Parts: sequence; C-alpha cells; structure tokens
Amino acid sequence: MFFGSVEKPPRLSEFELEVPEELIADHPTKKRDQCNLMVLDRKKETIEHKKFVDIIDYLNKGDVLVMNNTRVYPARLYAFKDKSEAKVEVFLLRELSGDLWEAMVKPARKVRIGNKLIFGDGVECDVIDNTVSGGRVLRFEYDVDSLYPFIDKQGLSPLPPYIKRESTPQDKKSYQTVYASERGSVAAPTAGLHFSETLLKKIEKKGVNIVYITLHIGLGTFRPILVEDLTRHHMDSEYYDIPIETASIINEAKKKKKKVWTVGTSTNRALETVVVSGFEITPKKGWTDKFIYPPYKFKMCDRLITNFHQPKSTLMMLVSAFSSKDIILDAYQEAIKKKYKFYSYGDAMLLLSLIHI
Repeated sequence: MFFGSVEKPPRLSEFELEVPEELIADHPTKKRDQCNLMVLDRKKETIEHKKFVDIIDYLNKGDVLVMNNTRVYPARLYAFKDKSEAKVEVFLLRELSGDLWEAMVKPARKVRIGNKLIFGDGVECDVIDNTVSGGRVLRFEYDVDSLYPFIDKQGLSPLPPYIKRESTPQDKKSYQTVYASERGSVAAPTAGLHFSETLLKKIEKKGVNIVYITLHIGLGTFRPILVEDLTRHHMDSEYYDIPIETASIINEAKKKKKKVWTVGTSTNRALETVVVSGFEITPKKGWTDKFIYPPYKFKMCDRLITNFHQPKSTLMMLVSAFSSKDIILDAYQEAIKKKYKFYSYGDAMLLLSLIHI
C-alpha cells in the first residue's frame, strides 16, 4: 500500500450513496455491447455518455486490453436433509480437495456436523466440519467420475443478493463473459459482460493486444465492510494466475509507453498483486487478499473499465482510488440523474486517467 505524506485513507461512511431501487438492474441488456457507457476523464474534467460499443474509439494500436477469463460455475444447489427431508440451499464456494467442498448453507442453524444431504441423481454429501466464516465443509459421494457434470446440470447461477429474483437457465449464459474459460468463480467479472464476440474481433483488428489473466472471484466480493477504518478490513483470499505470455506482452507495452487497460477490478487487483520493481509484472500464480483503497499508486493500469458498484463496497474503493473519491461520487450522482443501471447487470464506466500520487 502506498500512502502520500499527508493524505490519509477516507472513512467508510464517506462512501455513502443512495441508489434508487429502480436503477438496480435485475436483467442484462438484450445486446451485451449496447449498454450505456459513461466515459470519465479526470484530467480533462469531462463526462461523456456513450454506448459500450463506442469503447473501441478510445483504444489505440499497441494498447493492451487485459481481461479476466474466469468462468462462473452454477454454484447454488438444493438438497434435502436425510430423514427430516427439510429443504436446504447449498452454495458451493470452492473445491478443497478430492470430494471435499467449502459451502454456505441455508438455513445454517439447521445444518449440523453429522447431517447427510441428499441432492438426487445419486449425489449426496456429509457435513463434516464448520468454517470460521460460518460455512460448512462437505464430503460428497457420487456414482460418476466427476461432480462437475451434476453441478452444471442441476446448479443455478449464483446471482448477487441485490438481484431480487430467482436465477433462470438464461442466466447461465448471461452471467458469463463470452471469453470465460477457467472454471472457478462464484461471481462474474461483470465489467467483461459487456464485450460481445463481434466487438472483440473489431478491437483485435484495430491492433489492440487482448490478453488474459485468471482471478477466481469468491463470495467475499459481496461481503460488506464492517469497520469505519479501512485499514482494518481484510479481504478474502482469491486464486489468481498470470501467464508468462500475458506478463511479457504487458511489460513490452509499458516499455513502449502504450496504454494498459484492465477490464474490471478483479483484473486490476491481480496485476497489482504481481508488480515487481519499477513498472513490470512477473508471471505468477497464487492467492491474493489485496485490498486497494484511496490513496493508492497504481503501477500497471492506465485505463479502467468497470461497472457502477455498490456504495461502501471494496469495488467502489478501488475505483475511487483510481479517480478520487469525490470524482467517483459525483459521477455516480450523474449516473443516477441520467438513469444509468447499477451493479452486476448494469451499465459500464470507462476511467481514462488515474490519480498521480
């Protein structure tokens, strides 16, 4: 974390903002690249209102567009308790090893160590432990080689809690980027949802280098910050992978003074995690709990594509660190005035210039 000699981190309450409920998107736009796009240029002190497809006009030959290729799996399952037949929601968080999974369960108070949960299709599990975050460790039993085909068939997309409707089969496609390839997330890298295959082809044709990293987004992305002092908040660890080819292309672009664009806060956090001396990144894989909030000196990202996030969330903190808290809050007020849609299925924002501290 980099702090200036004078500036101190803002308090949590400084990120308070009232988002009208009717502006919280519960469905995506019919065409991915036709959502609204707010273009915020901190240096010029301008705001432009565009469509997402217009983002190609801001990209230049030799720029690098870095995207998170994580794939959301349908993590929400339903089971019945053995003997009582009470219905239980099981939200799979991550595979631990072999047949062991960490999960959240509802109603939690009625799911105890020693219980057996029956899913159907020959799949069941035993509750073998509790976790420090209130979850459960489950040991699955099944008749086939892998549990994943069952998850893909029976699981529902893990829509965020602010989307007040049931998940549908269509969400398995909508709540997924068109370039998703590496299974592991329980939340989508939502800035990437706006890219269509057609738009990506046009961007490549313009001479922009499109590269991929992986950061598997966990449930912690929705976990609220509970402390007023931001330095006391701890992020959940998430797995990341920066391939050799991606690191090489980004480092070469930096040497040539080309712009590095990050698609989403998850991509940004991954790159900032692996920065080495100067302005280079190293190819690496591991776990990161990096929490970025103002003031912060970004080393890799020159342009940031993001959504409109929940007030007081870790995502909003990162965006505010990039363009300043006051500018972001003003931009959000402008978005409310212009009836932009917010959160995961909402509209997008392009931040063209970052703070230099």
